[in-house]
Amino acid sequence: MLLKVGEKAPLFALPDADMASVDLALFQGKKHLVLFFYPKDGTPYCTREVTDFSDHDGDFSRQDCLLFGISRDDCLKHAEFRDKEGIGIELLSDTDGAVCKRYGVWQAREVDGHKKYGIARSTFIIDREGTIRHALYNVNYKGHALDVLRLVKELNS
Repeated sequence: MLLKVGEKAPLFALPDADMASVDLALFQGKKHLVLFFYPKDGTPYCTREVTDFSDHDGDFSRQDCLLFGISRDDCLKHAEFRDKEGIGIELLSDTDGAVCKRYGVWQAREVDGHKKYGIARSTFIIDREGTIRHALYNVNYKGHALDVLRLVKELNS
């Protein structure tokens, strides 16, 4: 089921690349959040998307906004990816896919006549109160970080 603008963002706690737990509830009332779900560490498009968000981390910070990248890769893979690519944002590990399912990004698609499940590249902008302000499914990674930054800036104006 896809999430809609105006709904409360499902809360969760997931481990980051250093195996420390990140609990969404801790940021309510304090920060805007951007959650971007991507298929896999180290693949060309995912690397471009994650490094693009990471390169603009300071811009998001100035908007009182935290960035979290989420995939089903484990913490170790996230740590290797982060260190290899110089990524400065938190990468969260959803190995069992429970959070991906709650956010509606675990989707089936047809591949060679077979149904195959995977993460649909998607981004959620959540305001300080925990309400989804933008639910962007099946996004193109090109220029996406700057599009999201523009939307976050609108939250503050």
